[in-house]
Amino acid sequence: MTDVVEAGAATATLAEVCAVACARAWRDDGEILASPITVIPSIGARLARATTDPDLLLTDGEAALAAGVWAVDAAPDELEGWLPYRAVFDICWAGRRHVMMGPVQVDRFGNANLSAIGPFDRPTRALLGMRGAPGNTTNHATSYWVRRHSPRVFVERVDVVCGIGHDRAAQAGPTAAEFLDLRRVVSDLAVLDFAGPDGAMRLVSTHPGVGVDEVVAATGFDLALAEDVTTTPLPTAAELALIREVIDPRGLREREVRPR
Repeated sequence: MTDVVEAGAATATLAEVCAVACARAWRDDGEILASPITVIPSIGARLARATTDPDLLLTDGEAALAAGVWAVDAAPDELEGWLPYRAVFDICWAGRRHVMMGPVQVDRFGNANLSAIGPFDRPTRALLGMRGAPGNTTNHATSYWVRRHSPRVFVERVDVVCGIGHDRAAQAGPTAAEFLDLRRVVSDLAVLDFAGPDGAMRLVSTHPGVGVDEVVAATGFDLALAEDVTTTPLPTAAELALIREVIDPRGLREREVRPR
């Protein structure tokens, strides 16, 4: 996939389409803590606050809440609150957070793996570990960003369950399922949700120039399809200006998402 063009507007790159799709995952969230992981979701969260969701809370990456919108590779110009690490747990347990994580594997029901590849007793690759995924998925809204959509990531069964999916939560009972809120998956091919049968992943839109068949072929399980699979909206001129001039003027987004 190369750059995509909207008639009468500037050319938008695939990275910019993905960043705007991530921004829309936080739409109408209100005053909650947005926790994006890696560059594209970070651009998306700042773009959401600058456009549709001014009440979103964003951190400086350390112990404070930042004001305004700032570049992804710079410190914020102004702080608006104190958020020590211990307070983050209170926010998580209260459900006042929406995180966007990057799974190494994710299956049809949203079970996500960040920990290891291969058999549990003898993995072939050691990764980040469980991190906060179990608590995130059972306490507050969780979305996923996948920079390379392939059957190696979208798998029939994850090797290690870190983030909890709909089927596992149902098996575990009310304490696991009560606050499970899997929202969106944004990849370099498409936008997906979990509105399929029994909470299965469902294709909502494909990015410009990508066909439904291409997404299905790049997914390692039978993918549910929305009744009307649309094309992921392109960035507006105002969104492009914010991304290019304010949020990511050095173009770090293009290192994370490359044309297919």
